[in-house]
Amino acid sequence: MYKKYIWRHKMHTTITTADARKNFADIVNKVAYGKEPVILTRRGQEIAALISIDELQLLQKIEDHIDIEDAKKALEEPDENLSAEDFWKQLGIS
Repeated sequence: MYKKYIWRHKMHTTITTADARKNFADIVNKVAYGKEPVILTRRGQEIAALISIDELQLLQKIEDHIDIEDAKKALEEPDENLSAEDFWKQLGIS
């Protein structure tokens, strides 16, 4: 039913969506309290992953950091920068 793998230096479990439906509460507990990601498969293909809320928050912080760094780089470029208001006008939002 479950297959265990090492994924980026961390153990994770792979399970079919059919088995996941049957064992949903156990899987949620494994992810939430065991901090072990679960990869869901359908017809042998990986289609989704369940991760703990801590891991999701970490991913969001990383994404926010990348967005901030990208914004800083864009502001340093010599090209013409638009204000948010002008940008929205170009998109027809305001």
